[in-house]
Amino acid sequence: RPKNMKFDTITIDRQNAIWLVTLNRPERLNAMSQKMLLEIDSACDMIEEDTSCRVVVLTGSGKAFTPGFDLQDQAAKTPQGVEAWRPVLQRNFNSVIRFWNLTKPTIAAVNGPALAGGCELAMACDITIAGNSATFGEPEVKFGAGIVIMLLPWIVGPKKAKEIAFLGKDQLSAQEACDLGMVNQVVSDDEVLPTALGMARAMAVVDPMVMRRTKQQINETMEIAGMTRALERSLEIDLELEGEGSIDKKTFLEELRKGGLRGALAWRDRRFGG
Repeated sequence: RPKNMKFDTITIDRQNAIWLVTLNRPERLNAMSQKMLLEIDSACDMIEEDTSCRVVVLTGSGKAFTPGFDLQDQAAKTPQGVEAWRPVLQRNFNSVIRFWNLTKPTIAAVNGPALAGGCELAMACDITIAGNSATFGEPEVKFGAGIVIMLLPWIVGPKKAKEIAFLGKDQLSAQEACDLGMVNQVVSDDEVLPTALGMARAMAVVDPMVMRRTKQQINETMEIAGMTRALERSLEIDLELEGEGSIDKKTFLEELRKGGLRGALAWRDRRFGG
C-alpha cells in the first residue's frame, strides 16, 4: 500500500493505525481551495472505509494551519445570488464538519494561523493541540463575509462568540483560545505534532468499537441539544448574507484582484485603523 496517496493539495502519511493528513499548499499558507475541499472529502471517505485507520491527525505544512477558504477562488469567479452560492458554501460546510462526524477520533495539530474556515476546521476536530505561536479567529465581518460553520457558540458560549464574530477578532493567541475552550493544550511549536501523535497512539490502542461509541455518546449529546439543526440554520443565514452580497465584500474582492491578498488586507485594515 502506498504510504502517501496521490493528492495535489493534501498529503496522507499512514503511520500504522494513525493517518496524518497534512494540508499542503504552503505557497498559499494552505488556503482551502475548492480542489482541496474535494480532496479532503475523498481522504475522509478513505479514512471512514479503511479499518486499519483508527485515529486521524490533521495539520498544515509550513508556517500555517490554514487561513480558511481560498478567497482567490472567489475573486476569480465570484458567485452571484443565493443559488450560485449554495453549492460553494455547502461544500465548505461539509468538508469542515466531516471531521466532527467521522466515526474515528480526529486531532488538529495547529502549527500556525487557523483563521475563519481554518479556525472552524480546528474546532471541528475532536481535540485541538496548538503551538505557542498559533493564532485563531474569525475575521469574516471585516471584509463583508459571513461565518460558514457557526461552531463558536457551541464551543465558547454565545457571549464570547459574539465578541469574536462582531469584532472580526483574528489575533487570538493559542493561550487565549485554550482559555476559551477552543484548544485543549498549548505546547511549544516544535512539540505540536509529537504531542498530537502521542495522543493519537494512546487512542489507537483502544478497541475501535469502544472509541466509536464513546465519540457517538458525546456527539449525540450535542445533537440532542440541537447542534446540527443550528449549524444548518446558520448556513442558510450565511447563504442569505452572501447571496445578497455586501458592498464591503465587493470592494474587498476588487482590491484582491487588483493588488493581491496583501493589498486587500491592507485596505481592510485601514478601515479599522489597523
